[in-house]
Amino acid sequence: MATIEECRTALDKLSDNLAGAEGGVRSAAALNRSLSCHITDLDVTFTGRLENGRITVLDTHRGAPREKAEIRLAMSGDDLVAMVDGELNFAKAWASGRVKLEAGLRDMLRLRSLL
Repeated sequence: MATIEECRTALDKLSDNLAGAEGGVRSAAALNRSLSCHITDLDVTFTGRLENGRITVLDTHRGAPREKAEIRLAMSGDDLVAMVDGELNFAKAWASGRVKLEAGLRDMLRLRSLL
């Protein structure tokens, strides 16, 4: 099972990947939205912002998200690490229910190129 530190490192790596992306992926990630990522097996939530193609984690706390972020993710720590490392396909994990993504319709349409 992935640790809290490994999950935080994976989010930092994801932020770096988004910041270095080009074309459609870069423009899809160029949102300014609140973000939460609930790690279900650790019962920990990372909260922050997706701004200009980067994820900034502002807080980490035990339990489910305290507030409803504009973009909400939920998954196991192992799945987060595997996705960021390229070992798990996000679209397949999302379609199978291993990863949950919730956002407004416009954001979902924009984020689809990231999937």
